[in-house]
Amino acid sequence: MGKWGKRIGYGIGDLGCNLVFSTMASYLMVFYTDVFGITAAAAGTMMLVTKFVDAFTDTGMGLIVDRTHSKYGQGRPYFLLGAVPFAIFTFLTFYIPNLGSGGKLVWAYITYCLLCTAYTVVNIPLNTIVPRLTSDIHERDILVSTRMVCAMVGTAIVMSITEPLVRFFGNGNEARGYLITMTVYGIAAMCIFFITFASTKEVVPPTINQKHSSLKEDFKGLTGQAWILFLLNLFYFSLYVVRSTTVIYYFKYNLGRTDWLSLVGILGILSGLPMLLLLPTLEKKYSKRSLMFFSILLYIAGDLLIFVGKNSAFCLLAGLVITGLGIYGIFGITFAMQPDVIDYSEYKKNASVAGLIAAFQGFFVKGGMGLTSFVIGAFLKNGGYVANVVQTEKALSYIQICFIWIPIVLCILIAICTYFYKLDSLRKEMTQVLEARRKGIENEV
Repeated sequence: MGKWGKRIGYGIGDLGCNLVFSTMASYLMVFYTDVFGITAAAAGTMMLVTKFVDAFTDTGMGLIVDRTHSKYGQGRPYFLLGAVPFAIFTFLTFYIPNLGSGGKLVWAYITYCLLCTAYTVVNIPLNTIVPRLTSDIHERDILVSTRMVCAMVGTAIVMSITEPLVRFFGNGNEARGYLITMTVYGIAAMCIFFITFASTKEVVPPTINQKHSSLKEDFKGLTGQAWILFLLNLFYFSLYVVRSTTVIYYFKYNLGRTDWLSLVGILGILSGLPMLLLLPTLEKKYSKRSLMFFSILLYIAGDLLIFVGKNSAFCLLAGLVITGLGIYGIFGITFAMQPDVIDYSEYKKNASVAGLIAAFQGFFVKGGMGLTSFVIGAFLKNGGYVANVVQTEKALSYIQICFIWIPIVLCILIAICTYFYKLDSLRKEMTQVLEARRKGIENEV
């Protein structure tokens, strides 16, 4: 298989994840409040509480990956093992049982937890294997960018065709429409994970075997740079959820432009494509740190343009394009940092903890999503939001805070974390040291 076959085969794994992940970020709150039949506060609380379960499943999955040594590699086997459960739990999450309000809430808790666990099984290995696919730094950047483009395509699919599919399959019955649409997404994701397994091969071994290490020793392998990466994931995915969720509320209620939702989804997402395509080239000329600051400034500029130009169609659409460039710049750079952070643990701590790093990333990602959903639910409740009616001025102002001002605060927090990132200057030295260690191991064998 050629280089692009491997790149696309790896990248589409995140397309499969995002068919469901992006729906959870963008539509699950709306589904729970407007279709499933629970309150915004209850839905937000559920999404927060279930993250405590993720704390255990993500960490456990990371430890399992670090201790897996099969003929297929450390991460690849789990694309096969997790594919079918991922499809099944997607279906169950969007199935509405004939139960009372209490029973439905319990069902929501259980199925949402199961879906998050299935996501963990396939997504943590996807995060860990880049350093195992190649030791070439530029090739890693291309793999990450390919993955980000595929993730963006998955998000674009969700944002542009989910509502039309729900209407088509539901034919006036939103519950049936969501169920059939998400079943299609789940089956498609399952098939994609099979393709990712078949298209990738782990060829770069770690410089140390973690098979017999203790949990305490694994935790010692985490560096300060790893914690910076975790916080970046927390704040980025909080930003992602705020933008993806509240854009629906903002355009539906504040602007009264429900007919724009598909266009908004396409512009806000596909506008990031040029950034993702350019990132491998830009990363050869500029540091990841500098590119992150630039992307943050882009997002804030676009956000403010939407705010000041809310009565202008041109300003609204231009603002969405600019924020799209900014948010996908942050997205791509955050994930491009991850292989460097994994290598840094091997270089600095002599520890192979890719799975644990990916586990904490996953936990902070889901924690960011859950905490943000809780905050959004609380804001909507305190603002007096009531589904599917004309909103009060107070409710509209609270929606605006969620869509405009909370993202700016999150961008500032991302900038603060980025200030302490220092691996750009160490990248060349890390590569030389790790390659020398691998050659030493090969010579001993």
